[in-house]
Amino acid sequence: MRALLVLAAAAATMPIAAAAVEPALGSALTLYGGYRGGGGFTDASSGRSLDLKGAGAFGASLDLPLDAKRQYQLFVSHQGTKLDDVAATSGEKFRMSVTYFHIGGTNFFDGRVGSGPYVVGGIGATLFSPGLDGYSSEVRASMNVGFGYQWPLADRVSLRFEVRGYVTLIDSDGDLFCSGGCVVRIQGDTFTQGEALIGFSARF
Repeated sequence: MRALLVLAAAAATMPIAAAAVEPALGSALTLYGGYRGGGGFTDASSGRSLDLKGAGAFGASLDLPLDAKRQYQLFVSHQGTKLDDVAATSGEKFRMSVTYFHIGGTNFFDGRVGSGPYVVGGIGATLFSPGLDGYSSEVRASMNVGFGYQWPLADRVSLRFEVRGYVTLIDSDGDLFCSGGCVVRIQGDTFTQGEALIGFSARF
């Protein structure tokens, strides 16, 4: 009888133990590199378009298990670029960095986290950081949505291929980034970009 009770207790605790182990196996850290294009504003004085140049981007994500096919995700992506045909009176280029900080998740089509195609998305904030005197950084609400494919290389290592689209709410009528002495007064309603990424992912 005592042996049966021990076996019953062990059977009852197995799902709890499995649940405790599975999150560790399902968590992953991914480092990304890629290219981001698109995005622009409007000169409030002349009405002409002020476009950001396409440039390289890099980022990282932390994926935490939700269930067998879904993950929570903390995601950041950074790009250093410049506004085309805009310069300070000194001739210095109007450099700009654009960084996304998003909370979201992934959903794998095949029903198993870590392999095959998936959709990804998130919401959060965009940090714009101009590199000219007279302009200040701005933070705006934003979201992203995309598709990806994860290709396992080994038990805990894989590659990710992703494309993401970003939309940022600007809602400015001409004082965006301006902190005094602005050469160009910038306005806009929304700011959109597209990004292609390759990531190296490690589970832990």
